[in-house]
Amino acid sequence: MKNLFTKEDVLFTKKRIAKLTPCTKPLWGKMRVDQMLAHCNVAYEMTYENKYPKPNALKKILLKTFVKNAVVGPKPYPKNGRTAAEFIITDKRDFEEEKSRLFAYLDNTEQLGATHYNGKESHSFGKLTDVEWNTMFYKHLDHHLKQFGV
Repeated sequence: MKNLFTKEDVLFTKKRIAKLTPCTKPLWGKMRVDQMLAHCNVAYEMTYENKYPKPNALKKILLKTFVKNAVVGPKPYPKNGRTAAEFIITDKRDFEEEKSRLFAYLDNTEQLGATHYNGKESHSFGKLTDVEWNTMFYKHLDHHLKQFGV
């Protein structure tokens, strides 16, 4: 698995993203490429911005118990898997804007580095290790880049 806390792996990931065009079609699923980029940005919005309300105590317990391992564990996501409501993008988005935002989030993640994330509280899962943060970020992005053939 790539490490999004390193300049080399961020560059590799950005090169994959740069291969996308507004006309790139998915190999599976219903999202358009602009929606996919916006969808991938949600994970970073939850990390860096105060855009989404934090889950209440009951929901957080359920997320930690039933979802956390699937998100931060090593097993790849299944094709056409379920997603949280905050990640569902149904409207048209500006492809270049979403791509630029994703590049900026990747740069920020790399610049902050692994130590910034070790023990950092996640929006939904409580404190995570830097390895769990990297897995969460990279596994999700890799899944969707593969969905669009890059």
